[in-house]
Amino acid sequence: MASIIVLFELEPEQVLGAEGVGPGVLAVHAAGADPDVPEDPQPTTLCQRDTRSMEHSHYAPARPGEPWYPPELADRRCRECERVLSAA
Repeated sequence: MASIIVLFELEPEQVLGAEGVGPGVLAVHAAGADPDVPEDPQPTTLCQRDTRSMEHSHYAPARPGEPWYPPELADRRCRECERVLSAA
């Protein structure tokens, strides 16, 4: 996969804090980038969930070898999205 967008699945009625990460993050998902608007995600995540209700994390690994998800949210990364990324 050429490019991914990292998305946060939030608890209902939650918004991201000023730091971009908050206690309301239920899961971290990955979606392919929209080919027409690369900063937007495709309609579904790699685990086939609808992206419309998810928040863009604006996270990108700083260096090769870093995880696709924010390291502080390792326990909340979607294992199915990770499986699909590993298979690509």
